[in-house]
Amino acid sequence: MLSNSVMQIVALMEIAISSAILLALLMQELFFKAEGAVRMVALRALVCFVLANLLFWPVFTLISPLELPLAAYVRGFTGELSITAMLLLWTAYISPKEIHVPAGVKVWIALVAIVFYPLALGVSMLDPYAWGFGSFTLLAAVIATALFAWLAGFNRIAIILALSILAWAVGWHESANLWDYILDPFLGLWAIGSLIWSAWRGRAAQAQTGYLFRKG
Repeated sequence: MLSNSVMQIVALMEIAISSAILLALLMQELFFKAEGAVRMVALRALVCFVLANLLFWPVFTLISPLELPLAAYVRGFTGELSITAMLLLWTAYISPKEIHVPAGVKVWIALVAIVFYPLALGVSMLDPYAWGFGSFTLLAAVIATALFAWLAGFNRIAIILALSILAWAVGWHESANLWDYILDPFLGLWAIGSLIWSAWRGRAAQAQTGYLFRKG
């Protein structure tokens, strides 16, 4: 179990790095979309390092210094990301080639999120969030999911789930609930949004193909 002060520093570092990656991806999408050089690992690491430091250390404005680093304000709004979401983001960013999460994995995340969050918020008497406090059934289900992902060839997903379980076991974050290590609202929203976007693009591509090859 990490000490509370170490947990706070680790949490700020994680938020700073994750926020830096999202900012870097946004800048890439807006300004460097056509540039192949942005996939260079060294360049991406440098951009992330600079942005993460700006977010992690206290910022001094022209009027007065902020009481907390920018990452602390982000954390206050978002909370801590799950280990699963964080590692999916980090590994996608630092990979020398573009990698995608399989559609089946996105469907699994979306379904779990759609069922889990309404129940956890009290829609029924069943509270699956309570299962995260040392429930062997939930732990076994996550391990089984990791093994299935490994056997299916989704090695990255399997390793990320294994690391999430390990982080929970050593108390890497303040939460003692396994759910907080494998799922968060942002991960669920990303999976749902990504599936909707993929479906929309597929329908648009089919419509375009039908228009190009229609008779006459």
